[in-house]
Amino acid sequence: MSPDEHHLCVFCGSNPGRDPAYVAAARALGEELVGRGWGLVYGGSKVGVMGAVANAVLAGGGEAVGVIPQALVRKEVAHDGLTRLEIVGSMHERKQRMADLADGFVALPGGLGTLEEIFEVLTWAQLGMHAKPCGLLNVAGYFDPLLEFVDRAVTERFVREAHRSMILVEGTPAALLDLVEGYEPPRVEKWLDREET
Repeated sequence: MSPDEHHLCVFCGSNPGRDPAYVAAARALGEELVGRGWGLVYGGSKVGVMGAVANAVLAGGGEAVGVIPQALVRKEVAHDGLTRLEIVGSMHERKQRMADLADGFVALPGGLGTLEEIFEVLTWAQLGMHAKPCGLLNVAGYFDPLLEFVDRAVTERFVREAHRSMILVEGTPAALLDLVEGYEPPRVEKWLDREET
């Protein structure tokens, strides 16, 4: 992938989490994106892990695009210093717009929303609706139990090994972005065209 025209969608928590390593990793990812010439697409918040990655991108002179539903703007968590902030009507619109703007997806530590977002784009990849890389920045082993569960789903034949291989996992931003930039989707039977859903 040529990074000069690409944006990475980052899913992550609107809270900082218990371990300071989560916010530190978000800042490091933002710096790594700027260093590689990638823009950021994310949920538009100024708080938590989300705010940390956006602020790091902006501090480095990079492009940070936020997409946020109107309901969250009213709660004053929208980041007012972004390159561009797009306000949409619903969470569904937010996810679709972020996906449209992105050339790849990475999840940092976060809660239920973060998990839902990364698994939705992974499901779209499994169905053949896109061929963009999807990764987890596994800070301090945060995603280890989740990956154990996915491996169990493979063992129990609910997830194909080829689809499990779509989940890129590394512990540092540089290593993960190396995988993102070199990603080639597995050759598996395409289940659906996007227009069929």
